[in-house]
Amino acid sequence: MESKDRHRVIAIDGPAASGKSSVARKLARRLGFIYVNSGAMYRAVTWTVLSRSIDPNDTSVIAKFILGVKLDGKFIDGEFYLLIENVDLSAHLHEDRVNVEVSRVSTVPEVRKRLVERMRDYARNHDLVVEGRDIGSVVFPDTPFKFYIDASPEVRAQRRAAQGHRDEIAQRDRADSSRAASPLIIAKDAEVIDTSKLSIDAVVGEIVSRLKKKGLRI
Repeated sequence: MESKDRHRVIAIDGPAASGKSSVARKLARRLGFIYVNSGAMYRAVTWTVLSRSIDPNDTSVIAKFILGVKLDGKFIDGEFYLLIENVDLSAHLHEDRVNVEVSRVSTVPEVRKRLVERMRDYARNHDLVVEGRDIGSVVFPDTPFKFYIDASPEVRAQRRAAQGHRDEIAQRDRADSSRAASPLIIAKDAEVIDTSKLSIDAVVGEIVSRLKKKGLRI
């Protein structure tokens, strides 16, 4: 896809519980962009795989499933929601079984390929703030607006517990960083922001300041 075919994309990457979702959502609202949570898309696929009793270790069956399933979406209040077979799965995305298996299902190349294609399609028609783990490195490598949101492991573990989620931060980090398909990395031209001691508003303000310096008209 040529850059002239795209609208503006701001990539927000980072590990679990770094604060990237809250930052990306608030940033999108401030700029009037569409907010896209790529992790929610992978979680929706994972929940559907599990609900159909597909073994999350059976990559060939998962690949066949993702190539044949209907993927659509809707926009509500500036946010994108993935629909699978016309169903919004938002209420199921943080179930324990999804927390356990999402990193495994996300490693299937066909899953990543199809969801990346969808995100790039959205960028043809919308200005986006997209958050995830490989947005700046793989999904939108050509965007000049890349940020990597991080925090100390201790702070991230506290945040995850406060959210009521019981998945293990260290285990998630290992799985996301070591997977063969689009591992979690810091894009070479991404700007890193440590949120350990910053409020969401402070991080958003810092990003807006840096976007202005990069020439984004706000």
